[in-house]
Amino acid sequence: SSTKVSSTDRFAVLDLASSKVNHKTSTADATSAASKRAQTRATKEIGARMENTGHIGGHFEINENPQFLAERRAIFDRFWAESEAKKASHEDIEISITLPDGSVKSGHAFKTSPFDVAMGISKGLADSVIIAKVLYTRRLEHDSVVACDKEEDEEASAPIEDGELWDLTRPLVGDCQLRLLKYDDPEAKAVFWHSSAHVLGAALESTFGAHLTIGPALQSGFYYDAYMGDNSVSDDTLKKIDAKAMEVCKKKHPFQRLVLSKAQALEMFAANPFKVSLITNKVPDGSMTTVYKCGDLIDLCKGPHIPHTGKIKAFASVKTSSTNWLGQVNNDPLQRVYGVAFPDKALLKQWKEFQEQAKQRDHRNLGNKQELFFFHQLSPGSCFWMPHGARVYNKLISFIKDEYWKRGYQEVITPNVFNLNLWETSGHAQHYKENMFVFEVEGQEWGMKPMNCPGHCLLFAHRLRSYRELPLRIADFGVLHRNEVSGALTGLTRVRRFQQDDAHIFCRQDQIKDEVIGALDFMRHVYTVFGMSYTLELSTRPAKALGDHALWDTAEAQLALALNEFAGEGKWKINAGDGAFYGPKIDIKVYDAMERIHQCATVQLDFQLPIRFDLQYKSAIDNSEESFQRPVMVHRAMLGSVERMAAVLMEHWGGKWPFWLSPRQAIVIPVDPKFAGYAAEVQRRIHDAHFYVDVDDSSRTLNKKVREAQLAQYNFILVVGEQEATSESVSVRTRDNEVRGCIPLSELIEQFHQLSNEKK
Repeated sequence: SSTKVSSTDRFAVLDLASSKVNHKTSTADATSAASKRAQTRATKEIGARMENTGHIGGHFEINENPQFLAERRAIFDRFWAESEAKKASHEDIEISITLPDGSVKSGHAFKTSPFDVAMGISKGLADSVIIAKVLYTRRLEHDSVVACDKEEDEEASAPIEDGELWDLTRPLVGDCQLRLLKYDDPEAKAVFWHSSAHVLGAALESTFGAHLTIGPALQSGFYYDAYMGDNSVSDDTLKKIDAKAMEVCKKKHPFQRLVLSKAQALEMFAANPFKVSLITNKVPDGSMTTVYKCGDLIDLCKGPHIPHTGKIKAFASVKTSSTNWLGQVNNDPLQRVYGVAFPDKALLKQWKEFQEQAKQRDHRNLGNKQELFFFHQLSPGSCFWMPHGARVYNKLISFIKDEYWKRGYQEVITPNVFNLNLWETSGHAQHYKENMFVFEVEGQEWGMKPMNCPGHCLLFAHRLRSYRELPLRIADFGVLHRNEVSGALTGLTRVRRFQQDDAHIFCRQDQIKDEVIGALDFMRHVYTVFGMSYTLELSTRPAKALGDHALWDTAEAQLALALNEFAGEGKWKINAGDGAFYGPKIDIKVYDAMERIHQCATVQLDFQLPIRFDLQYKSAIDNSEESFQRPVMVHRAMLGSVERMAAVLMEHWGGKWPFWLSPRQAIVIPVDPKFAGYAAEVQRRIHDAHFYVDVDDSSRTLNKKVREAQLAQYNFILVVGEQEATSESVSVRTRDNEVRGCIPLSELIEQFHQLSNEKK
C-alpha cells in the first residue's frame, strides 16, 4: 500500500515485501490522493496505450557520467538562449494579482513570478512555499503544449475551474487569482514528490548511464523506471543512489522549464530510444512539448516543479523491482527504483518509524500469525481461508446481508461464466478483456465474470418491468475473477479471486437523490461500526463522457443535492472532470486507525449500461411515445472486495478484532485437570449460544495459558476452578489483562449477545 496524501500529514505503508517482481505498469501505482485534479498528470503512468515497441533499448553497459549528459546539456543551453531572447521582446503589460485574503498586488506580465509576489510579502513565506496555484481572469498568452509524461488524452479532461498549478519561478501571463501552497497541501506534496523523482532520475543517469523512461509521483512517494539492459539495481546500491541524489539536492539546482518543438525534442533526446518513442508517438507534428532541467538531468515533463532541488532535505531510495516498457512483457525490461523525500529530515525519521509500525500491522503477517488465510503457488491470487479466517469473512458478509434485509435489497445469484457476447454488449470486451480469464468452449469464447453489473442487466431485462417496481435494489455476493498480472498480486489487497458486496439499483431519474442518500447512509453505518472516518467527493463529467450533457447536468445536480442533504453544504468537495465515462460518482475515502486512506465504498451513476442493454420499464405515462422509459443504474458497494476489506480491518485493528467480528471470542482455562469437565460444559453452553469458544486443557501453567490466550487475541479468557464450578460461573479477564471477576455463565452469555448485537 501507499503513503497517503491527506491533511493529517501522516504516512501509510510502502510495501517492501518483494524486491524483484515482474508486473504491468498499471494504475496499481497511481494515487487516489486527496486532490486528483493536480495529481492526475503527476501520478498516472502512460500505460499500455502505445503499441508494443518490442526491444528498442539496444546494447547497454553501465557508464558513470555518460557522454550524452554533456551533449544534451549543450543542446538545452542553445534552445534556452533562443527562448530567453524571445521572452525579452514581450511588451511591458501591467497585471493584477489577487491573493486569497482579497488584497491585490500589481505586477508585469511575463516578468513577475509567484515567487516575486511571495518575496514581496515576506522572505519566510517565499522560503516555505512549494508551488503556486493560478486562476487566470485575463490571460495574455496560452502555452499550448503536449505532455509526453501523461496518460493519453488525459490532459483534455484536466479541469482548471479552481486554477492550475504553476512553477513559483515561472512568470505570470495575465490578471489572476494566486494561491501559494506549502508542503502540507496535498497538491504541493504531489509536486514535491514529482520533483524528487527527477532527482532520482538524475542519480540513475549519472551513476549508471541509465536510459530513463517514466518517473511519476505516487501516493507513497515516487519511482523512476530506467533501462539498463540486463543489469539490475540491487538493494546494496541504493545507498550509492541516495548519496548521488543528496549531492544533487545540496547544489540547489533550479528547475528550468523550456518549451520545445517536436523536432527540437527529438534532437535533445536522440540518445534515449524510449524518450524518442514517447515524443514520436505522443507529440503530433507541428505541436510543442516541454522539458525541465535540474543540474545534469533534462527530462520530458509537463511540470510544474519546486523552485530548486535544495528544497529536498531528506531523500531515501526504499525499494527496487523490475517491470517492462509500457507494461508489456514483450518489450524491454526496466529497473524500477522507489523513493521518498521530504523537506525536513525529521519527516523522514517519522516516516521510517511509521513504516515499522505498519509492518507490525501488515495483514499478511497477522494472517499467518492468527492462521486466517494463506496463498499457494498452484493458485496465485486466490486465497485459502482457514477456519478462523472464514469466520471473519462470513461474519462480514452476514453483517452486510443483515443490512440488506433492513434496507430493502433483494439478493440474487448469477452465473460465474458467460459467453463473451455479454461482455461485447457491455463494452468490457473492448476495454477489459486482457484482465479477464477467457477460454474457448465449443468454438466460442467464454469468460469468468470480473464484475456483476452486466449479469444484473440481464436479470432486469428478463421480463417487463413497471415503474411501480422501482427502485429495484439487487445485491449479489457472486465470486469474481480478474486476471491480474502475477507480480501485481499483493496479499489480500490485490487478488484474482474475490467477492464484493456488490449491488445495483435500477431507478427513475427522479429517484436518484433518495437512492444516493440511502446508499450514503448505508456507508456511514458500516464505517461507524468499523470506527473509521471518511471524506466525500463528487466526481463530475470527464472530457470523454458518453451521453447527453443535459442528463449529466441533471444527475450531477441530484448528487450534489444528496450530498448537501446527507453531509451538509461545504462538507464535501468537487472532483471536477474525474467521473467515470458512463456517469458521475461519489468517491468515498475512509481513514483507518493509522490515518491511512482507503477507497473501498463507492456510489456511481451509470447511464450507459441501460442503453447498451436496452433496459426499459413501463412508465406511468400511458402514451405511445413515453410509455416506456430508460432506468438509471446506481453501482454501489460498501465493503468493496471482502478480501481487501478484511485486510484493511486487520491492519486497522492491528489484529485485535472486536468481539462481534472476532474469530476467537473466548477461551476456557481450567485451573486444574479435575475441572476439565466443567470447562467442557462452559464451552458447550457458549458454543450453543453461537459464539466461538475454545478450551485450553493442556498441562502448561495457568499463567502461561492466560498469556498465550492474550497473545492469540482471544477477547475473553474464562478461568474456571472449584468456586466457578460450584456457582456455575466463570472468572473473566480480557486480552488486555482487565480482570472483571466472577460472573454467572448465563449473565456472561447475555453480555456476549449484547456485544454482538451492538457490533462491539
